[in-house]
Amino acid sequence: MTGTPTFAIAGGFLGVTRRDPDAAAVIAGVPFDIATTNRPGARFGPEAIRRASRMLVDGDHPTQRRDLTGKLADIGDFEIALGDVAASLELIERQAAPIRHLVTLGGDHAIALPLLRARARRHGPVGVVHFDAHVDTWPDSFGQPYGHGSVFYHAIREGLVDPRRMIQVGIRSPVQKEVLDWTLQQGVSIVSAQEVHEQGVARIVERIRAVLGSEKTGGAAYLSFDIDALDPAFAPGTGTPEIGGLATWQAQALLRGLGGLNFVGMDMVEVAPVYDHAEITALAAATLVYEYLALALPA
Repeated sequence: MTGTPTFAIAGGFLGVTRRDPDAAAVIAGVPFDIATTNRPGARFGPEAIRRASRMLVDGDHPTQRRDLTGKLADIGDFEIALGDVAASLELIERQAAPIRHLVTLGGDHAIALPLLRARARRHGPVGVVHFDAHVDTWPDSFGQPYGHGSVFYHAIREGLVDPRRMIQVGIRSPVQKEVLDWTLQQGVSIVSAQEVHEQGVARIVERIRAVLGSEKTGGAAYLSFDIDALDPAFAPGTGTPEIGGLATWQAQALLRGLGGLNFVGMDMVEVAPVYDHAEITALAAATLVYEYLALALPA
């Protein structure tokens, strides 16, 4: 083993120092957490995920057998409007719009709305694979219309996503009947964490692929991954943890089963390192982003 020790690698994701916004995939952080409804702290998520990603640079991806960093850039963090949700979402959309393939490190889940607005400009309504403990289709979040629990309510109503090509995986939190009914009526498919445990990874991969369609027939797809999809035993560093969630190996295996889908972007959200222990949440998030890059970037 030669070169720089992992603990001394540069601060970009996977140690990347390239800042070209026209790279095949572009990493950007969004240090925004004022739309969260429980514990804040996800504003420090981008920094923590980048730091943990240094563990992943000692060779090629284990299944793809290739170096991902050559096609990757890290352009740093987006600007936000401190204390202003609506203005921050506008800024995020404006900065995301010019980037062809954006991988975003959050930040709370509210940032997914402007990211989807930017993707829809390029691709029209996208299919979505949404990993989460929560459906995030509430009309508002305790009176805040653009809180982190309302992102997909707005995304569906604004026509940013095709709800018939949207599947939520890992859901297990309490939800009002009218919210759940509305979500299902739009055509969204929901897979609970319990179903993942009972049916197994291979069956859930089949269900996801059936909803999204193939690269040729399904159109553009977007991955939104709230780290609280994982059980708090594997991801304690998050604002709204729910027991009974996915194990890291399940999430990793599910992503590895999605090769060939036409992914056009991703967000990894709700990592709040102040509640983490030994960086296990940040490392899980960084590794899952690494998995996404392996399946989304051309060989």
